[in-house]
Amino acid sequence: MKPIPPRLLIAALLLWLSNSYAQTKSFSLADIKQYPFPTELTAAFTQPLIAWAVDEKGLRNVYMATAPDWKPQRLTHFTNDDGQEISAVSVSGDGKWICFVRGGDHGANWDDEKPVNPANDLQPQKMQVFTVASTGGNCKAIAEGDDPVLSPAGDSIAFIKDHQVWMASTDGTVAAHNLFTTQGNSSSLQFSPDGSALAFVSQRGDHSIIGVYRFASKSIEWVSPAFKKDTSPRWRPDGKKLVFIRQSGSGTNTDSLLARKPVPWSICVAAPGDAAAQTIYTSPNTLEGSVPSTHGGFNLHWAAGNKICFLSYADGWPHLYSVDADGGTAMLLTPGKFMAEHIRLSPDGNWLYFAANAGPDALDIDRRHVCRAAVNKPGVEVLTPGTGNEWSPVVVGSNIALISATAQRPPLPAILPSTEKKWRLLGEEMIPASYPTSLLVTPKQVVFTSPDGVEVHAQLFMPTNGAAKNPAVVYIHGGPMRQMLLGWHYSDYYANGYATNQYLASLGFVVLSVNYRLGIGYGFNFHQPPLSGRYGAAEYQDIKAAAEWLQKQSMVDANRIGVYGGSYGGYLTAMALAKDSKLFAAGVDVHGVHDWSTIGWLPEQNSGYEKIPDLDKAIEVAYRSSPVAYLQGWTSPVLIIHGDDDRNVPLNQSTDLVRRLEKLHVPMETKLVVGDTHHWMKYSNALALDQAIADFFIQKLKGK
Repeated sequence: MKPIPPRLLIAALLLWLSNSYAQTKSFSLADIKQYPFPTELTAAFTQPLIAWAVDEKGLRNVYMATAPDWKPQRLTHFTNDDGQEISAVSVSGDGKWICFVRGGDHGANWDDEKPVNPANDLQPQKMQVFTVASTGGNCKAIAEGDDPVLSPAGDSIAFIKDHQVWMASTDGTVAAHNLFTTQGNSSSLQFSPDGSALAFVSQRGDHSIIGVYRFASKSIEWVSPAFKKDTSPRWRPDGKKLVFIRQSGSGTNTDSLLARKPVPWSICVAAPGDAAAQTIYTSPNTLEGSVPSTHGGFNLHWAAGNKICFLSYADGWPHLYSVDADGGTAMLLTPGKFMAEHIRLSPDGNWLYFAANAGPDALDIDRRHVCRAAVNKPGVEVLTPGTGNEWSPVVVGSNIALISATAQRPPLPAILPSTEKKWRLLGEEMIPASYPTSLLVTPKQVVFTSPDGVEVHAQLFMPTNGAAKNPAVVYIHGGPMRQMLLGWHYSDYYANGYATNQYLASLGFVVLSVNYRLGIGYGFNFHQPPLSGRYGAAEYQDIKAAAEWLQKQSMVDANRIGVYGGSYGGYLTAMALAKDSKLFAAGVDVHGVHDWSTIGWLPEQNSGYEKIPDLDKAIEVAYRSSPVAYLQGWTSPVLIIHGDDDRNVPLNQSTDLVRRLEKLHVPMETKLVVGDTHHWMKYSNALALDQAIADFFIQKLKGK
């Protein structure tokens, strides 16, 4: 036996050390998925107190913190991973009470108010309104219901139960009772500033009316009733008038389904009991001027100086505007190529605080920073510049509370003094010691161009294993009106995707997360492009272009590229596998849409004489924009995942696809998740499914 040359021994030793080092730098999916995730950040009106909800591995609870130490205190003690979300957290003006809703699925497209049971308990949970004192003590289950609103005095709560308005005392001493019952469904409760009246929207099918209930007289006054859809009532600070949004009522649909046309709206002002309202703003008759479709919709506020503030895409970006309450020309408050979301009016009414993909760094277009703008003049101040992400700002005394994250550190609440640029993180001790902060990569911005010239942004997660050639995965977010960021995301659903992408990178996959057209953050033309979705699926070009970009990278094995995504990302994953199995070697389709012609977007066709002129053509275009139209080309293996209580994408979209692929003998694995919804309300389900995604790619792209 010949001796091994020293140079080969050294090379083998270096390889062993490299592999050993790589192994010591790895982490499990459970390690990264144990981050606490804060939501629902809110503040007391007059006291230095904030409250928020935290999801800690499926245990969802309410926390609060007060000045001067701002130490987080847990107020509730829910100890089971039972899938019951916490939403609608609010604090009474005096800071004595915190109110919230436990249960439901408030990210759903339908039945969001119905209980969920992902734990498959024999006695399902109820969706209930709760209160808890800021001084501590047991939670009080006020009643089954949703959408609670605390009175200005903080001693009572109005909420919705069975689509009607109910009332109870905050401390639970006065039992919940029906305040009034009206025709239609009530929603959008708004107490008057002095608490003497309650505004609401009565939704009545083809029209909706704004009403005002007077507590003293126990009577209802209607606000300028019309053959319109009136929504979003907001009180004038003195409680004498309301501002609201007005749109056309519904009618017989004889318009083209394929032609793009503006969706007009207006802002009106009226006093309770007025027969007519004053229109102070009418949207431009352009596609950009249509009803805004980003976070918060119209974001209507009655601000100081008699200014009405709102959001519009009128100049091509989702920006804030103000107009005088007596009418006049609307003023653009936030000029620039960025979007505004998570918008809050300061308690004094002088400032709008919001999150924006704006800042001094060119990469900020793929981040979020907290900004503010005055309500009476143009100009934006970026309050949290840097390389992290910040969102959900609220003013609390002389401070600003927000949620902050980086590429490595998961989201945490923070306090930013109004006179400083540096914030103080809250609850760092809640991040477990085994959470792999130092092992997470910083995603890099990638920009490429689709075949039709559209510029597309993406985030590249690079493995640190030092391999010359790696398998790669294209990640496709859902929505589609979302934007993935250069760091942790503000949505729990997409934070889950970010964690999975980090985990895949740790396993040696190159991951490219694509912000395809139809997403937010890059202006109206990108957000609302022609021939997209069920009108032509033009956005699929961006997914194919992403994989072709990966093929050209020296560190990627061009024959081992996978694709995965959930919801709209599941739809585009199925499109990729159906149209380009030669490009995509494997994929995971999570609760995707597979046949646009059957999913229920079609309007009800009346039995009258007039017909929709291009109904048949629209159905054909929708079908040709669907994965099911291209199944003969699908050869790559797929994992299909869907929850059977999905309230965003019907389960039959996956059931039908599975049946079709079985007939074609496509290699397929499936996971039906019993009892869970679109958002994986149960933590153990999310963990198991993310692990299944990783295991599938390890098997199909690494051969292990």
